Amino acid sequence: MDCGALSRGVRQRVSEQDSSEQDGRADFDFFMGRWKVHHRRLRERLKGANDWEEFEGTTVAYKVLGGLGNFDEGPMERESGLVRGMTVRLFDPTTRQWSLYWADSMHGWNWHLPQIGEFKDGRGEFYAHEPFDGKHILSRFIWSGITTTSCRWAQAFSADGGRTWETNWIMDFVRDE
Repeated sequence: MDCGALSRGVRQRVSEQDSSEQDGRADFDFFMGRWKVHHRRLRERLKGANDWEEFEGTTVAYKVLGGLGNFDEGPMERESGLVRGMTVRLFDPTTRQWSLYWADSMHGWNWHLPQIGEFKDGRGEFYAHEPFDGKHILSRFIWSGITTTSCRWAQAFSADGGRTWETNWIMDFVRDE
């Protein structure tokens, strides 16, 4: 047995694994686990309103597909009653981008309309062109303020092709150990 060849082969596989983990598939590793969530959600969107609904929730996130995806789910205690929400995030190693799919117990699921994007310099930006009130708008998710114990997610809409944005939902996460 050629131990040198075996050692080189192991080192090559470890090196390939390390480089694949740095291609973006580990971007959401910070989010795995249990979180407490404070939500602020604009009651009316793209109408110049400034009346926010605030409510609490929890989220549990974990990896799927050997790290090429992740899933989170949790209840939200809204004024209108309990709503359950979930996100499936899938990583494409070819494009090095994520596709994010949201569903909730009020509106269901739309597999045809993911938010697509990536992380750069510790900030994740994800975009979609989606229908809203009878027309198509741009929507954006931003992940920011990421630490080992907290992070922020914010959703914004643009009715003018991205020239201006209205933030309409903010989630502040604190790790629930």
